[in-house]
Amino acid sequence: MATGWAGDTAVQDQIDATVKDAVERARRQLHRGPSLTHCEECDAPIPEERRAAVPGVRLCVACQELADANEQSGSAINRRGSKDSQLR
Repeated sequence: MATGWAGDTAVQDQIDATVKDAVERARRQLHRGPSLTHCEECDAPIPEERRAAVPGVRLCVACQELADANEQSGSAINRRGSKDSQLR
């Protein structure tokens, strides 16, 4: 199938790169080491159940929700751009 300047696998390559970026970002966010007993942002106690469920946890649920919301606000943009967006 003719695709103009893009190679035959360009769309799949873009999908693969986007998925790879998301996996790398998720891995960077994983904490290592022991869980904290108190949140590093607000000093609220972190329940034992949360520490057992999320090894290396650093934030309480409320602060983690805020951090996740801030992370998501900028992560929905595909910065690689598609062929169509480059033609505009």
